Amino acid sequence: MEKPAVTRAIAAATSIATELGLPVSDATVLHNSNKLALRLAPAEVFARVALVGEEVAEFEIELAQQLAAAGAPAAALEPRADPVVYQRDGFAVTLWTYYEPANPAVLPRDFADALERLHVGMRMVSVTSPRFTDRVAEALEIVADPVRSPELADGDRTFLGNRLNSLRQTIDTCGAAEQLLHGEPHPGNVLSTVRGPLFIDFETCCRGPVEFDLAHVPEAVCEYYPGVDKDLLDDCRELVIAMVAAWRWDRADEFPNGRRFGLELVRLLREGAPWPTLDQITTRLGL
Repeated sequence: MEKPAVTRAIAAATSIATELGLPVSDATVLHNSNKLALRLAPAEVFARVALVGEEVAEFEIELAQQLAAAGAPAAALEPRADPVVYQRDGFAVTLWTYYEPANPAVLPRDFADALERLHVGMRMVSVTSPRFTDRVAEALEIVADPVRSPELADGDRTFLGNRLNSLRQTIDTCGAAEQLLHGEPHPGNVLSTVRGPLFIDFETCCRGPVEFDLAHVPEAVCEYYPGVDKDLLDDCRELVIAMVAAWRWDRADEFPNGRRFGLELVRLLREGAPWPTLDQITTRLGL
């Protein structure tokens, strides 16, 4: 969000929390992208704020409730507030439990165990969600539209579109079992808490093979996850690289150094296997 919108978003979240009897004297921005993530103190509430119409907040609330009932390792809604989407000044606000960080990072074995338990819990959930192929289609729309991706070179546009289409078909027809997935369970969406690792940010939830989720995590985590189809994981890693490359060329993308990231990802795709993990790529680029 731009600075004026951030100021209004903070005011909306603060006023809603205050009216609910949750004291707020300070709001700290934890993350700012298409949504704003806030820590509201001293109430210790985690608030997520998005423009109305640009969020899937109702879906996330329904999913959070079902995951809690299934005992899955996912962040919980704020128990002192009703589990609803609050709207104010054009913003949609949801309130969640704030967790103090317990350790600098989640160990690979613990990460893999938590992700496996999340997947088990998600098999018990009943929600309507897109398939991973729908997310690929969204990436293809960016690549195919020069207005949305004006800086993408013609040759790269053709190449990237072909890779996305080919990989979608390969994974879609491989016959692997599918289930509800997080969609982007990268380390930035895993909290280290005294309760153990907890997953957040389920707006990219979709159905597909578990290898699609594993394609977002570090290699060391995959080594502890049972029953991984290595060939399918390689295909999913390549697909994720291609999808992220497409998003980085979106003219509306606000990712820091996004164009540099996009160039590197297209170069890696042209270079071919073995496919690096996303954390390896960001480390290499210093992002």
